[in-house]
Amino acid sequence: MATYEPKTDDYELRAYKVYDCKVDPDQNDKSTEIKLCTFKRPHMRAFHCSWWTFFVAFFIWFAIAPLMPEIKKTLNLTGQQAWTSNICSVAGTIFMRFLLGPLCDKYGARLLMGCVLMGASIPCACTGLVTSATSLAILRFFIGLGGSTFVMCQYWSTSMFTKEVAGTANALVGGWGNLGGGVTQIVMGSALFPLFKLGMSPEAAWRTVAIVPAVVGFATGFTILRISDDCPKGNYKDMKEKGIMPEVSATSSFRDGALNFNTWLLFIQYGCCFGVELTMNNASAIQYLVALHSVRMLLRSELTMNNASATYFKETFELTTESAAAIASIFGWMNLFARGLGGFTSDIFNRNMGMRGRLIWQTVCLLIEGAMVLVFASTNSLGLSIFILVIFSSFVQAAEGSTYGIVPYVDPPSTGSISGIVGAGGNTGAVCFGLGFRQLAKTKDAFNLMGFTILGSAALTFLVSIKGHRSILCGEDSEAVKAAWQKSGQTITKPGDKDEFDDSALNCHQLGSAALTFLISIKGHRSIFGGEDSEAVKAAWQKSGQTITKPGDKDEFDDSA
Repeated sequence: MATYEPKTDDYELRAYKVYDCKVDPDQNDKSTEIKLCTFKRPHMRAFHCSWWTFFVAFFIWFAIAPLMPEIKKTLNLTGQQAWTSNICSVAGTIFMRFLLGPLCDKYGARLLMGCVLMGASIPCACTGLVTSATSLAILRFFIGLGGSTFVMCQYWSTSMFTKEVAGTANALVGGWGNLGGGVTQIVMGSALFPLFKLGMSPEAAWRTVAIVPAVVGFATGFTILRISDDCPKGNYKDMKEKGIMPEVSATSSFRDGALNFNTWLLFIQYGCCFGVELTMNNASAIQYLVALHSVRMLLRSELTMNNASATYFKETFELTTESAAAIASIFGWMNLFARGLGGFTSDIFNRNMGMRGRLIWQTVCLLIEGAMVLVFASTNSLGLSIFILVIFSSFVQAAEGSTYGIVPYVDPPSTGSISGIVGAGGNTGAVCFGLGFRQLAKTKDAFNLMGFTILGSAALTFLVSIKGHRSILCGEDSEAVKAAWQKSGQTITKPGDKDEFDDSALNCHQLGSAALTFLISIKGHRSIFGGEDSEAVKAAWQKSGQTITKPGDKDEFDDSA
């Protein structure tokens, strides 16, 4: 088998002199290829550890989900109380994703991944101790912190693979990790729970069975600390001691990432794909309920997130916990290929068109995703709605993979912070869409709100402009960047290389910010596109003698906004 031995200045100091994968010395010995069938250090060992640890994190995170029907029965929970616990399990992850991003830049992904996984295993093991709705919500909040491992998952693969294949690498580890959500429904609800019930009561079974994912999670977290590496040249601590890696300030990293306009655009777009995925696994079931059951049944059903699918199937179709869990796992299995395909396609577009290609593919995914939601909301046929949902789900996950094909380019020194912020956008979107389904009287209105929001987020891609790269609307790739994606022999070695950056990004952002003016709509005033000035407002700017004195004056406001 061929090996690769790049002779760089730090050859004697790095942990590995020879690599099993082809590497790019100008990108810190990151691999230019993905060899799925090998487990050798450092690149592919980290790749497999990355997706597996995230998979196990989902095993811990959603272990309670298929057990909720039994938990509700034991604790006499209302639908509102169960919904609150589901929100808590997602909300806790948001803060942690913001926090862990800059810490990845400072300490690396391996150490944080192991610690968070072991930490989340402890409250998971305590599931059997809950006695009330409050204790359940608190417990699920702390278990949900394990969902923040997504940040380390993406940062780890970005640390091991060049930007040219980062879309595929990040999408594969993210998608295979997300697959844990679907597998957990089957393993916990359809296999372990009935197995435990053979020797004890249903209540004793659900109070005991969560120990299994807790043990698996703790053992996995402990193991990866000893069998893997932070990056191709070794572990961050050793590299800093040898002087081949500078000390990184987590605060500075977060500041640079947070002040980058592109970060927040991707934050919103990731909320409109991963956030939608978490919401849709339950919301889609509600749509079927509209077509097949009475309004009374609809009002009784729970408007919850991803982790309530099994509860819905059990209560609506009167299924057993085991059967409901198996059905609820179906859409989770699509992560096996859809997210990876989205990242792979993003890399193909990049090889032909550079960053502009990645942005075009991102826009296409979001547009199809949004359109499918709107069609789905208006479909009354059960069979057709399932078919549309499959297409929709594929593009949701493709958009997730595409997003993290762009992230490594935004600001390479702050990749950890940016990964964390963008990842937090996914959970933020889940909370927002979940509240929309909860508050709106008609489910179809909630679907329409979701669909138009996704379509609006697709337009944000036109505002993304990364320095040195061509955007969709304007700018040009620098010579060094163009050489990299065209594989003409030139490479980007460090910030400051000739022609690496141009000023087109600034111009594109100025155009983009101007475009946002079309979205401004102030009550009582006409916007660019529609509405009418109220009589009092019109009188004021026409200087006809009338003035606005205080809120409540006649004709001051209308409802067109």
